[in-house]
Amino acid sequence: MSGGGSSAPGRFADYFVICGLDTETGLEPDELSGENFEQTPLRRTFKSKVLARYPENVEWNPFDQDAVGMLCMPKGLAFKTQSDSRDPQFHSFIITREDGSRTFGFSLTFYEEVTSKQICSAMQTLYHMHNAEYDILHIPPTNDKDSCSSIEDCNGTSVSKLQRFNSYDISRDTLYVSKCICLITPMSFMKACKKVLEQLHQAVTSPQPPPLPLESYIYNILYEVPLPPAGRSLKFSGVYGPIICQRPSTSELPLFDFPVKEVFELLGVENVVQLFTCALLEFQILLYSQHYQRLMTVAETITALMFPFQWQHVYVPILPASLLHFLDAPVPYLMGLHSNGLDDRCKLELPQEANLCFVDVDNHFIELPEDLPQFPNKLEFIQEISEILMAFGIPPEGNLHCSESASKMKNLRACDIVSDKRNGNIAGSPLNSYELLKENETIARLQALVKRTGVSLEKVMREETSTNKDLKVQCDEEEFRVYQLNIQIREIFANRFTQMFADYEVFVIQPSQDKESWFTNREQMQNFDKASFLSDQPEPYLPFLSRFLETQMFASFIDNKIMCHDEDDKDPILRVFDFRVDKIRLLNVRTPTLRTSMYQKCTTIDEAAIELRLIKIDHTAVHPHLLDMKIGQGKYELGFFPKLQSDVLSIGPASNKWTKRNAPAQWRRKDRQKQHTEHLRLDNDQREKYIQEARNLGSTIRQPKLSNLSPSVIAQTNWKFVEGLLKECRNKTKRMLVEKMGREAVELGHGEVNITGVEENTLIASLCDLLERIWSHGLQVKQVTNVLLDSERRKSDASPAMSPLRISLIQDMRHIQNIGEIKTDVGKARAWVRLSMEKKLLSRHLKQLLSDLELTKKLYKRYAFLRCDDEKEQFLYHLLSFNAVDYFCFTNVFTTILIPYHILIVPSKKLGGSMFTANPWICISGELGETGVLQIPRNILEMTFECQNLGKLTTVQIGHDNSGLYAKWLVEYVMVRNEITGHTYKFPCGRWLGKGMDDGSLERILVGELLTSHTEADERQCRTPPLQQSPSMIRRFVTISPNNKPKLNTGQIQEAIGEAVNGIVKHFHKPEKERGSLTLLLCGESGLVSALEQVFQHGFKSPRLFKNVFIWDFLEKAQTYYETLDQNEIVPEENWQTRARSFCRFVTAINNTPRNIGKDGKFQMLVCLGARDHLLHHWIALLADCPITAQMYEDIALIKDHTLVNSLIRVLQTLQEFNITLEASLVKGIDI
Repeated sequence: MSGGGSSAPGRFADYFVICGLDTETGLEPDELSGENFEQTPLRRTFKSKVLARYPENVEWNPFDQDAVGMLCMPKGLAFKTQSDSRDPQFHSFIITREDGSRTFGFSLTFYEEVTSKQICSAMQTLYHMHNAEYDILHIPPTNDKDSCSSIEDCNGTSVSKLQRFNSYDISRDTLYVSKCICLITPMSFMKACKKVLEQLHQAVTSPQPPPLPLESYIYNILYEVPLPPAGRSLKFSGVYGPIICQRPSTSELPLFDFPVKEVFELLGVENVVQLFTCALLEFQILLYSQHYQRLMTVAETITALMFPFQWQHVYVPILPASLLHFLDAPVPYLMGLHSNGLDDRCKLELPQEANLCFVDVDNHFIELPEDLPQFPNKLEFIQEISEILMAFGIPPEGNLHCSESASKMKNLRACDIVSDKRNGNIAGSPLNSYELLKENETIARLQALVKRTGVSLEKVMREETSTNKDLKVQCDEEEFRVYQLNIQIREIFANRFTQMFADYEVFVIQPSQDKESWFTNREQMQNFDKASFLSDQPEPYLPFLSRFLETQMFASFIDNKIMCHDEDDKDPILRVFDFRVDKIRLLNVRTPTLRTSMYQKCTTIDEAAIELRLIKIDHTAVHPHLLDMKIGQGKYELGFFPKLQSDVLSIGPASNKWTKRNAPAQWRRKDRQKQHTEHLRLDNDQREKYIQEARNLGSTIRQPKLSNLSPSVIAQTNWKFVEGLLKECRNKTKRMLVEKMGREAVELGHGEVNITGVEENTLIASLCDLLERIWSHGLQVKQVTNVLLDSERRKSDASPAMSPLRISLIQDMRHIQNIGEIKTDVGKARAWVRLSMEKKLLSRHLKQLLSDLELTKKLYKRYAFLRCDDEKEQFLYHLLSFNAVDYFCFTNVFTTILIPYHILIVPSKKLGGSMFTANPWICISGELGETGVLQIPRNILEMTFECQNLGKLTTVQIGHDNSGLYAKWLVEYVMVRNEITGHTYKFPCGRWLGKGMDDGSLERILVGELLTSHTEADERQCRTPPLQQSPSMIRRFVTISPNNKPKLNTGQIQEAIGEAVNGIVKHFHKPEKERGSLTLLLCGESGLVSALEQVFQHGFKSPRLFKNVFIWDFLEKAQTYYETLDQNEIVPEENWQTRARSFCRFVTAINNTPRNIGKDGKFQMLVCLGARDHLLHHWIALLADCPITAQMYEDIALIKDHTLVNSLIRVLQTLQEFNITLEASLVKGIDI
């Protein structure tokens, strides 16, 4: 199909096709349609054939016989007798080519009497055989429900009665067979094509012959009716009356000709919005209905409402019966499945249902995937749509009389339905929507909202839309209202995106290299600054937006933006969208409106263009005329669609007069420009196709190959899926690692520095989704809600429980099964994946699961991903790369669950910890909470307790009550382990707890660090005082071992202060959700407290033998000095006085605390409070000038060097702009 736009004349239709029964080949059963032979022969399906097509072929749109045959009659031929209803049925369909371009088909199926004696007797023979088998199988007369249910008046009492009703007797019955006429067109003018086909059918069924032979009308539509150019309308003649179609201009929303009204009537607003959300997030969507046209209308409407985004994956609104295995596809899809009206939903064997949105169109019912986020401003959005619908007389909750289940629903009370979460919106009485509004909670909330805006719903209900009656619109009133409603609803949907993405251009990352190299590295490159964009959005939007930015449709949209720099070059859809965005930007000069979640209604609904086109028709096509046919040709028999004269229909007019005469050059030029918007034929150099291919991560299959399927074709399709899944896995792991590793990656030009919590969560959710798709690909029977968990369960019966915190798959599963908050299997499997990622065991666990080859063989078909050994190995290898980074994706998500913690306290063996007589206690704090004081039984150094998830652990407070003879305790370190995730934290201490020992402290605050390795055994051997390693207490060594204290020079101390302050500044520059622990930055190894301690210890005069002097002693002396000054009222200056007073107040408060903290603990508290209240730099200035400093410090001390003190003050001043909140454990008992 390289023929490009230029060779395609703008003809309205490319082919006219007739499908039906080929009397030459006779009755061929269609095994692929999956109907079983227990059905009576009239209910079976038989193969239909393409009987004729005119013309034979057109070069710009090669005829695809298999596809057209399958989609014209998706269930094959149907036979009926005179007692069945035989109304003609219209439906449309789409054929998607490999390059993503589309052709549209419109077909009308009707019934003709079978005149062939052979076919009638073949049917009779089938009935004899069926009845004989039936009698053998059902000797006792049983009530066979299956065949009964399809027959209206069957009481199921006797078999003979049943057979008589649903049988065929050649002597008594007339046999009819389905036939279909079809137009294949380049654009989707659904209403016009429907009229053409209906009028042709009417011509062969009405007693009066049509004015001209049928060939004249078909020739006219194939060769003499042009496509209307963009922004113009066209009138041409059917058999009995004029037909009008019109096409939007390049500045309007793209062509869409299906009635939106029908979708809202069938499903109701709430369900439509939920379905729309699923489509935007690229879930698998399966539509289910008895009517092909309904499947098509819902699918086309949902994809049209996505403007400016386009569905990028498998799109088969009508799935032929022979392609049912395609429901297995482990990729996002939007498919329509025909129901025969008998089968129950529960009989459908569907793929994994966690990611499936199942829509039972006829019964007003929708089943949503797990954890579907809300569409932003959903309530206001539904309200805005409802107002429009009500103005057009359509109840927002849908019109039940248009759905099959109206009768079933009558006995349901509306309030029961409202409480049913799955079905947001069913009316008790189909028409009186206002009554229902009062009962439906959503709408009740909406009403309150609307009242605030000053509109009353009752008013809207009564309001009639007034159309301008003076000018005649050249189509009936009803059709015009359909146009109006379509445009209004589509504008409301489009407006949501223009508001949400009003400033999207700012965040597009333009490639630094040329287009070619950008294109080749496409998948590795970031094209949109997601983190910055999300940080600008209102909080409630994030769950939806963070997932939407990860979709293929968003990526392709941004790629299009990058590819098209100049206006002429732009993809037309993008041009329309950008124009609207610019308009909004002008309106919103007050940009803050972009940042709020204020709902802004659509104000730019412009129907004038359509109305104008329909009042003044731009172009009228040539009328049908007699063709050069031989005498006697063109006759036909009433009720039979004739065999047409192929010689006159296969070749068009020698020169297309109308192109020269009626279509000015600029129309034709416009026409060509317009073509790639509407998925028409594609230019050779069309760059989007590049992008699509570069981007299609494994979803290269847009539509299954519609041909008679051999096992090899099915195998090939599944092989494509396996490759696609592997590729997606590679890209996903790479993306997650790059995001997580941050800085080094950024320097290499991949993506932004930080990954937001929301975004990380989204990435992990999409990984779970990928794992579910892999696990359910090629599963033998889809009974298991979640295969992942199921295969784990089977596994868990096999091996015995292992000792705690050895690596155990079973243990992890038990933990998950014990979490009461998770109700569903899918939820449990996802939690298990998160836990395994956090423990860095995902690859290992999955490998263990898959090592049971017998089980894998039993559960999976040969072509399944998990049975392709090489791919499986590569897949596990990609997952192994997650072990390079730390995820807290379990701890941070399940914040309310109970977790067992294991504590180990390691006292110093050298210094008689065993004689310790006091009663110890401990209190553990984390980012999510703290335990409160836990009493530790005496001489017990190891214990396990359970409490609500504390998150990442930050501090441990440990102390004792100073009772007994030997109340002195030297603790080396404390270890705490989360028994579920295995995270182990070490809290170094290396200090005494006891009066008269060390600094006299009875309790200490220890700051912890997460241990990276799982080698706790090595940790316990470590006996050296925790000098370098300790994240908390580097100070203190003046006291225990003055000799091993590293003496730092002033340069090193300044550097340490700079690093500590820098750490805090960076902390506040991160988005709030992913800031780590501030406690670690204040009191940790290279924290602020430790750096300031170095400042005060530099040049501190050595204490005399055996006498310990602490920094706190110096601070207390300074306090006494300032207090005496204050009393003697010697005031250097007011500023000075305020500083001195605040300093004294803080020192006094800390000394008066009821807690038994030692002198170093008090220093730590003073620094933390000073940082919180932005006083540190004042106090440093104060102390530098204090006479006590001269007494207690040598001349070389840093605190005596004015230049160094000034630079220290400047560094500390940078903390002033941050609002520092201290963890409760640091300031307990202090009330300032």
